[in-house]
Amino acid sequence: MATEADDGVRQLRRARIAIAAVFCVHGTVTGNFATRVPWIQDHTGVSTGQLGLALAFPAIGSSLTMPLSGAITHRFGARRALRGLLALWTLALALPALAPNLYTLCAALFVFGATAGMSDVAMNALGVETEDRLGRSIMSGLHGMWSAGALIGSTAGTLAAHLGVDARVHHLVAAAVLTALGALVCGGVLDLHSAPDETPPPRFARPPRSALLIGLVAFCAVFAEGASLDWSAVYLRDTMDASAGLAAASTTAFTLTMAVVRIAGDKVVDRFGAVRTVRCGGVLATVGGLAVVLAPGPAVAMGGFALIGLGVAVVVPLAFAAAGRSGPNPSQAIAGVATITYTSGLIAPSTIGGIADLTSLVVSFGLVTLLALGLVAGAEVLRTGVRARTAGGGAAKAAPVGSTDAAP
Repeated sequence: MATEADDGVRQLRRARIAIAAVFCVHGTVTGNFATRVPWIQDHTGVSTGQLGLALAFPAIGSSLTMPLSGAITHRFGARRALRGLLALWTLALALPALAPNLYTLCAALFVFGATAGMSDVAMNALGVETEDRLGRSIMSGLHGMWSAGALIGSTAGTLAAHLGVDARVHHLVAAAVLTALGALVCGGVLDLHSAPDETPPPRFARPPRSALLIGLVAFCAVFAEGASLDWSAVYLRDTMDASAGLAAASTTAFTLTMAVVRIAGDKVVDRFGAVRTVRCGGVLATVGGLAVVLAPGPAVAMGGFALIGLGVAVVVPLAFAAAGRSGPNPSQAIAGVATITYTSGLIAPSTIGGIADLTSLVVSFGLVTLLALGLVAGAEVLRTGVRARTAGGGAAKAAPVGSTDAAP
C-alpha cells in the first residue's frame, strides 16, 4: 500500500510538472504573436482603427468555440483533447503573419482566437483537477508558467524584431517547434475520461448570479492585461517614437512582471489574503496606467506597463478560485467566469484600437487606468469561503479567503 501511495504521489507530481509545461507552451505562442503586431500591421497596410477591428476577431472566434471544449474533452478524454487543441493553437500562430490584407487577417485571427480559447479552457480544467488531487493551491503558479512562456515568446519576438527577421519566417519556425513541444508535454498530464453514461456538458455554461461580480472584477484585470500585451509595442513606437526593438521590449517588461508575481502568487495570497492582494494590486496597476498616460519618454512608459502587469497578475487565478466557491455548481461558475474573463482579454485590443482611432492611444490607456482602479473598488467580492482540502481532495474545513490564514 505504501508503494502504491508513493507511486500515486509521484504520478501527481509529474502531472503537475506536465500541466505547468502546457501553460508555458500556450503562453509562448501569445508572446511570439504580441511582439510582432507592429510588423503585421505594416505588412497588411492597415490603419490603427482597422488593426483594432481585426483584433476583435480572436474574441469572436473564442466566444463561439470556447464552450465546445468541454464537449470535446467529454468525448476524447482530457489528455487526448488537450493534445489536439494545443496543437491547433500552436499551429495557428503562423496564420496572422501570412495574411496579405485586412480581410485575410480577420479570418486568420478568428482561427487564432478559436484555437486559443478551446485549448485555454482544456488546460485550466486539467489544472483545477490537478490542484484538487494535490490538495494545495497551484493555479497562480500555473498562470505564472503561462506568463513565463509569454516572456520567452516575447523575448524571441524582440530579438527577431531587432534583427529584422520576417515575421512569416519567425512564426512558422516558432509554430513548428511549439507544436512538437506541446505534443511531448501533454503526454504527462492526467488522463481523465468521462463515465460512459455521463451526460455531455452543455455547450454554453451560464454563470450563476453569485459569480457575475467576480467575473466583473476579473474583467477589469484581463482587459488591462490584454490591452497592455497587444498594444504596448505599438504605444511605444507610435506615441513615444521608440525603435522597433525597444517597442517590442516593452512587451517583455510587461510579461516579466506578470511571470514573477504569478509564480510567487500562492505564497503572497497565503500571507496577505485575496482581498488585500487584489486591492494593493489595483493601486499598483492604477499608478502604472497613469505612468503610461503621462509618460514623457519610453523609459517611464515601459515602467508603467511593468506596474500594470505587477498589479493584475494574480487576479485571474483568484477569480477562478473564488468562482468555484461562489455557488452550488463550481464547474459551471468557473466556466462562466472563464468566458467573461477570456472574452475581456480578447475584446480589449479592438476596443483600445477603436478608441485610439477616434482619439489617441493615450486616451485608450486612460480607460485602462480607470478599469485598474476598479480592482481597488471590487476586491471585496473575492472574500468567499475556501474549502481546505485533504491530500485526497476532500473538503476538511472552511476559512475566509480574505484573511491571512486562508488555506493554501
